[in-house]
Amino acid sequence: GGVCVCAPAIDCIVGPWGPWSECSSLCGIGSRERTRQVMVPPRNGGTPCPDLKQRRGCFGDSPICDTAKEVAKILPDSFKRDFKDPWRRPHMLMKEKQPSYCVYFRLKQVGAACRLHFWSSQLMRERRVCVECQGAAVGRKSRCQGDGLEGARTFWTAASITGCQGSWVQERLQENCLCPQLSLIFV
Repeated sequence: GGVCVCAPAIDCIVGPWGPWSECSSLCGIGSRERTRQVMVPPRNGGTPCPDLKQRRGCFGDSPICDTAKEVAKILPDSFKRDFKDPWRRPHMLMKEKQPSYCVYFRLKQVGAACRLHFWSSQLMRERRVCVECQGAAVGRKSRCQGDGLEGARTFWTAASITGCQGSWVQERLQENCLCPQLSLIFV
């Protein structure tokens, strides 16, 4: 059993780090990563390769994040009819003729307090809801507060029920559209 005079040990050689990826979260805490390639794999007991991937934290602060932080205040659409606003002047009623838009959300979290009222007990996880943005509720940016971002999780609260709140993900926003009966409205 003579000693093998084998080929010399070849250490691993890696290339330079690639660029850091974008932050995984547009808004809030996320991570970014970068990778590098193996140029020469180790052989004959050479040093093994170091890490090929690095990850670090980041904080997404895209301009859309202000929108994502807004909390939608919602009521059932039956309030449209019952909502007699004593301060409403005739010229404001004219404004209501504006076409509204509607937003479809998928509910992700629903607070336990929502079960206490008939209308809000319809709010259940994974249920799809339509929320209408009516002329009267439109804010400065000619949109309703809290109308969300497509594909992002944002938050809502029921205007009339303490503790009935949760999160949802916007699936679609449709202009000049009215929600079907028994939907919700932004207030």
